[in-house]
Amino acid sequence: MAPTLYDEKPEPGDLIEIFRGSYQHWAIYVGDGFVVHLAPPSEVASAGSSSLMSVLSEKAIVKRDELWDVVGTDRWEINNILDKEYKPRPVHDIVREACSAIGQELPYCVFRGNCEHFVTELRYGKAKSRQVQKAGEVVMMAGVATILGLGVVALAGALFGSSKKENKNNQ
Repeated sequence: MAPTLYDEKPEPGDLIEIFRGSYQHWAIYVGDGFVVHLAPPSEVASAGSSSLMSVLSEKAIVKRDELWDVVGTDRWEINNILDKEYKPRPVHDIVREACSAIGQELPYCVFRGNCEHFVTELRYGKAKSRQVQKAGEVVMMAGVATILGLGVVALAGALFGSSKKENKNNQ
């Protein structure tokens, strides 16, 4: 069940992570029950925005919506993920910059400019995405596994192939 306002009380400048199945949507809390977030132009305020639309969009709009309209029934949490790595910018700067971006259309790229990049840049001055980092690690591990698998097949072929040639030569 998603937390209620009484379970978790965000402070202005907090990062809000919203769990939407296979991906997370990110927003930044700006106070009075509102968040600012980067979303595809076709997305309505209600939760459950299509991840497919996010992937296919090349542009996104900075929106200000009520936290509960963005979260809907999804699970969410305050997640200031980089506080141990970077010092957060002053709250008034975060909120001012977030609010001044409302309505802007920005380039959108799942790998270089998604909603998580947007909010981490506001909070820390560094555009980072843990989702992209994790996806890159998965791709890298899959590549290593493929190379190792091909290496094993090649080694097996060399070993068994050479023994067959030796058997033919001995006959």
